[in-house]
Amino acid sequence: MPNKHFPVAIALALAFAIIGRSAASQSSAPGPDQWKLANDCASVHRFSTLFTSHDVREYLSKDEKLQAAVAWCKTTGVTKVYLEEFRDGYQAERTVLENAREKFRGARFEVSGCVTTTRVGKPSTGWKEVACCYTDQATQDKLQAIFEYAASLFDEIMIDDFWFTDCTCPACESARKARTVTVGEKIYPVTGDTWEDYRCELMLRVSQDRLLGPAKRVNPKARLIVKYPQWYDNFHVRGYDVSRETAAFDRIWVGTETRDFQDKQWGGTPQYEAYFIMRWLGGIGGAKCGGGWYDPYGTTPQTYLEQARQTILGGGRESMLFEYSSLLRETGPKNIEALRAALPELLAAAKEVPRRHPIGLAAYKPPNSHPQQEPRVFDFVGMLGLPLVPCHEFPTNAPAAFFSIHAVKDSDFVAKLDGFVKSGKPVLLTDGLEKALKGRLELGTPNVHVLAVQGDPKSLLLLDQASLDPLRDLFLPKVHASFRGPNRVGLYLFSDGSWVVENFNDVPARVELDGKQLDVPPRGWTQHWVN
Repeated sequence: MPNKHFPVAIALALAFAIIGRSAASQSSAPGPDQWKLANDCASVHRFSTLFTSHDVREYLSKDEKLQAAVAWCKTTGVTKVYLEEFRDGYQAERTVLENAREKFRGARFEVSGCVTTTRVGKPSTGWKEVACCYTDQATQDKLQAIFEYAASLFDEIMIDDFWFTDCTCPACESARKARTVTVGEKIYPVTGDTWEDYRCELMLRVSQDRLLGPAKRVNPKARLIVKYPQWYDNFHVRGYDVSRETAAFDRIWVGTETRDFQDKQWGGTPQYEAYFIMRWLGGIGGAKCGGGWYDPYGTTPQTYLEQARQTILGGGRESMLFEYSSLLRETGPKNIEALRAALPELLAAAKEVPRRHPIGLAAYKPPNSHPQQEPRVFDFVGMLGLPLVPCHEFPTNAPAAFFSIHAVKDSDFVAKLDGFVKSGKPVLLTDGLEKALKGRLELGTPNVHVLAVQGDPKSLLLLDQASLDPLRDLFLPKVHASFRGPNRVGLYLFSDGSWVVENFNDVPARVELDGKQLDVPPRGWTQHWVN
């Protein structure tokens, strides 16, 4: 259905196309108002960075380097810094942390702490370089001391995304079989005997008794943030119970690192994942969900900006730029140059997003659900120009919905889906889910459509426009829209008629939105916001 606001949309689209055509290629230094702009917009979206415990020692222990760090942050539009107390077995010195904290505060920055729980004590039998055995009581003791130290310095403490375990040592195996978790002098029952059951219970109880409780006893103002990593399909396997941990912690954060899909070391993650996980965890956390966290590894200036855009479109209220020393070397400087040039357009979009409600196909992923043969399928479906609305509860009232094999985690899913199908609303199912539901309910109705994933979600990126346009025609009329265009173009719709189109291709994309032609620049975006 045509958009009644389209004349204004075309004008704005052209303006944003010029800006987005290549913020990454602009090499001009930021204007004198960059710091002012960042502060003026901080209540809507702010940029922050982390100084790891090693950065604190290397860059913040001498006045000259500390002043250079302050200047770099201001030039970049960073208005908040996190000073890390512990990482990889090294604890930063109190005097250095206190001096840096006061210098940054004096320069009008917000300052918080951070802890990365790597090499705390007994290594895990699994990913031993970063994970620990938290069944081990001595490791729990050391962990508690680290967080008591952090709370004595800061009122807010972020936990980097290694707060998990994959240990299968004899002590862990014995506790798993006994279905008990021991934290200090307390013993907690575990409902099941799988590693997933044990680890989720262990990490929750250690969080409560060894992190949150002790930190708040040292500093009643202490607020702890758990940062969830990217691997949302396997959170529970390593002990991240996003429902109960989110309830326990004061705030949550989201890993929105997508990087370059083609990069041999870091690639394979489609850009849309940052949007999906930001929205999905945002739905679970609500007001507790703060922002996204991304890095320069395996990126180009274009892919670095895509991380920023997806974090903002996903509703993140802060972008954590990991981390200071990495942003000074290798791909970091060019990425930051691009970010500085794009800061005005990013902050302009950040002002618009929170005021609007996204619409499209509900994308249902129950917490702790298993991907089976459809890992991260939501990320790839979002690259097809199908606007997804991620959700962790069954979307009874949605106008249309996409369901994957993840949905079978919901014990009442068959009955819920049966009601949804009978309502006549359009439904998109993966072939894996269709197979799992065979004989359990009637799916041979005109409003049910099957997406051939064939156990290989990445193959969806090979679909051509001739295959995609008819698929879009089945669902977008339900949200009063139409869209035509190539693969790897993201579409983001809002209930007031606002929209964003982002082109993840290296060549321009000619698209048709609501019957009007738009040219979207390569690795750029076009926006329209209804006033």
